[in-house]
Amino acid sequence: MALAEDRKALDKWDEYVKSLLRATVIDVNESEADKLKRKEDLEKKGNEEKWFKYYFPNYYYAEPMPWHKAASRRAIYNSEWYEVRAWSRELAKSARTMMETIYQALTGLKKSILLISSSETAAINLLKPYKLNFENNQRIINDYGKQENFGDWSEKQFIIKKGCSFLAIGAGQSPRGSRNEEVRPDKVIMDDFDTDEECRNPDTIDKKWDWFEQAVYATRSISNPMQVIFCGNIIAENCCINKAIKMADYFEIINIRDKDGNSTWPNKNTEPLIDRVLSKISYVSQQKEYYNNPITTGKVFKKLHYKKIRPLKEYKYLVAYTDPSYKKKGDFKATVLIGRWKDEYHVIRVFCDQVSTAQMIDWNYEIYKWVNGQVPVYFYIEWPWIDEMFIQELAQSNAKHGFKLVPKADDRDKPDKYHRIESNLEPLNREDIEKNVIPRLYFNIDEKGTVHMDNMEGQFLALSPTSRAHDDGPDAVEGGVWIVNNKATGDLSKMQVIRPPRNPKRY
Repeated sequence: MALAEDRKALDKWDEYVKSLLRATVIDVNESEADKLKRKEDLEKKGNEEKWFKYYFPNYYYAEPMPWHKAASRRAIYNSEWYEVRAWSRELAKSARTMMETIYQALTGLKKSILLISSSETAAINLLKPYKLNFENNQRIINDYGKQENFGDWSEKQFIIKKGCSFLAIGAGQSPRGSRNEEVRPDKVIMDDFDTDEECRNPDTIDKKWDWFEQAVYATRSISNPMQVIFCGNIIAENCCINKAIKMADYFEIINIRDKDGNSTWPNKNTEPLIDRVLSKISYVSQQKEYYNNPITTGKVFKKLHYKKIRPLKEYKYLVAYTDPSYKKKGDFKATVLIGRWKDEYHVIRVFCDQVSTAQMIDWNYEIYKWVNGQVPVYFYIEWPWIDEMFIQELAQSNAKHGFKLVPKADDRDKPDKYHRIESNLEPLNREDIEKNVIPRLYFNIDEKGTVHMDNMEGQFLALSPTSRAHDDGPDAVEGGVWIVNNKATGDLSKMQVIRPPRNPKRY
């Protein structure tokens, strides 16, 4: 097994080298004078992006964003600096850091560089692309000469002909005394330093952080400027990245999508591709890996309960409740169909996703047609979403579907959202077999496994007073349950019931 994995790793790096050779072709007819002029232009202050694009065309295939460029200017032009790049996966934090660091090494801005990761193997893999570029990047070799120094050249450490040293170190290993001649480390790159397993143990994280501060950071010279660049996702509430953020001169948290739900790097990560990737993993994994939002599940809701629902005619009435969220794309929209049977609350249909307002309205029509007049349905929507824009969207949907559906606003004076969900739904969801406490909130087993139900479950399990996870799904369920209860004792004349059209064949 190990041999097969080694072979795959070698094949991967062989392909990397072939790709590097193909990408970095040079003009063999270029004169020495032209080469010198071109190189001087690339090295001019402010031309770092041109430098990256020329020497690393295989990395620079998508136009970077302004925040990419600003990050590189900070790294290159602040010799004494401490920065955290909590960038999502697929935002090129490691690749851009590598381009900046090789630029600094080849132009003499840095002399002694440590690359540190969660283990020695991870650190060596982090150093590998640097080494392969010095060995095989034809444009670097053509302009700066062969950098391979056979006296000091291994997978763990090497010194390039320009005189800059590189050393890979795993967490916990000793970097004490690391220096390149008289130069102590003047740049430290921390990349994927945290691991899932270690973040589950606060003591381990504290020890690891102490090691960084005492054994790594303290290797610096006080009289010589040093950079620290932390690269990684925020994978837990208690992690080294978060500790570094507190100490940094500058930190930046960039997710795969911005607060409005748009790709933060559309030149590379298109909306359909992001949708495709996120659709294949759970809501909790999405938040952790692509939104720097680690979620500790089960703080309030340990699990959800499922069962087969009753035939629709056995429910006296149903409530379709919509929570439309307050952003165009950033938040989730949710619509649920809820009924009460004896003392149980059944969530019969679930819609929970990041969609347009028009799609959200269509969920209500889908519920209406699915119920098909077997039982009265009361349609509600969270206030204050009965506004002019919503009314226009609703009018267009009514025209498209051929009949009028007008949800009533839930205009109650609502307390804090978390408090409402926790106090109204957790007792219904609670289960304690020893104390003979059985749940009274159930979700339709037929909905389990759908994208909508997966989103709903992820949001329920993520709920906590401090969580930044979405909670639009649980909010819709709370609203629906509240309306069901209110209707049982309230004035029916204040609620709108939608009944089937006289000619169902139209649909």
